[in-house]
Amino acid sequence: MNPRKLVKKAIPKEAFKKVEPYGHLVEAIALQTLAKRPAKHMKIIGVTGTNGKTTTTLMIHKMLTEAGYKTGFMSTVAWGVGNDVKQQMHHMTNVAVPEMIQRLKYMQQQGVEWLVLETTSHALAQHRTWGVPYSIAVLTNLTHEHLAYHGTFEKYRDAKRKMFKMANANKQGLRLGIINADDPNADWFARDIDNLMLYGMEHGDIRATDVQLSPKGASYTATINGQDYHIATKLPGSFNVYNSLAAACVGVAVGLTPKQVQRGIAALESVEGRMTRIEQGQPFDVIVDYAHSPDSFEKLFADLKPSVKGKLIVMFGSLGGGDKAKRPLQGELAGKYADLVILTEEDDRDEPWEQILEDIAVGVRRAGSKEPVKIHSRREAMQYAVDHAKAGDTVLFLGKGHEKTQEHGGVEEPWDESGAALEAITHATYQEHTK
Repeated sequence: MNPRKLVKKAIPKEAFKKVEPYGHLVEAIALQTLAKRPAKHMKIIGVTGTNGKTTTTLMIHKMLTEAGYKTGFMSTVAWGVGNDVKQQMHHMTNVAVPEMIQRLKYMQQQGVEWLVLETTSHALAQHRTWGVPYSIAVLTNLTHEHLAYHGTFEKYRDAKRKMFKMANANKQGLRLGIINADDPNADWFARDIDNLMLYGMEHGDIRATDVQLSPKGASYTATINGQDYHIATKLPGSFNVYNSLAAACVGVAVGLTPKQVQRGIAALESVEGRMTRIEQGQPFDVIVDYAHSPDSFEKLFADLKPSVKGKLIVMFGSLGGGDKAKRPLQGELAGKYADLVILTEEDDRDEPWEQILEDIAVGVRRAGSKEPVKIHSRREAMQYAVDHAKAGDTVLFLGKGHEKTQEHGGVEEPWDESGAALEAITHATYQEHTK
């Protein structure tokens, strides 16, 4: 057992929560100093928010790479330099300080000019990003999430604001905040930084107009500094209009031409575990997505439902020991939009799975939907979903996305959501063919 776990086990939970950030701060200062702050000559773009962080990070990285910049990135799903992408195996976005510094040293050796760093509220609250010289701070949105850790929405919001304050304090950087003006919390972030680019579909100086959505992507026009940018992304959903608009603002801020911005955004083919379609010749759609917050559920369902020809079948769970208040909200949204709701495990940890699923089921019933199906084994739940799908239906597997482990009672086991979905489809097709 490592020292951190020993300390965590030895002292009361609330006391540990209070001292933990200072332990991370001391570690970050010591290790950054010993390593001579390897990121000090890099220009760093921080991306934070509740939803869309990973996609926006990858869009910016792809755009800058396509434009010829030596660009590194660290995200929930992967990290790397240029087109040399390494899978993120950890069950977290921002890795522990020692590993982050090793990655920064590697990028320094590779001659990285720009680094796009997906940044979480946990990392900011715990001071794990101390010594990171943010030049641009990007906010995607802010909704109900991670309150089990932060305690209140205000503390969650203020943790994310730290990144904007850090960027504003960096006199060698652009001191620029790129903020979703349609988000109700935009003003809180705007007051923390000197220079602003406000984007949105309803508000802001830079707006997406003539928006066209389809199952294969999204397109729109944005006018920036008097020039029209005709943006097209292969990633579907209105949320990816916001994500790509944030990326376009970054492109303009670093001096890319309209052509470079447009080409760079269009170059991103997909993001693992984000609206990933699983194809095995089945007569219905199967989609894997990382959506796990009420806001991401609302946007996903609202965008997808109109294009569903048959029934919408949704399978998901909720994190054990996590934000319990969001569970009935998830259930209510699923009950509102889905024809069949299947509840299953999603990293139970040490919490009884029966309680987690019942917390969600309360919301499903509140929506006036039929009683949800509860199946603890995620693999069995996936099989149940595809076995009950017919031609024209759409099956959504939500919550795990790219993650490579599944946690039961403190033990992590290997997991591949897309692979498990493919297995379920293959088995269902085999059954159908042999009847």
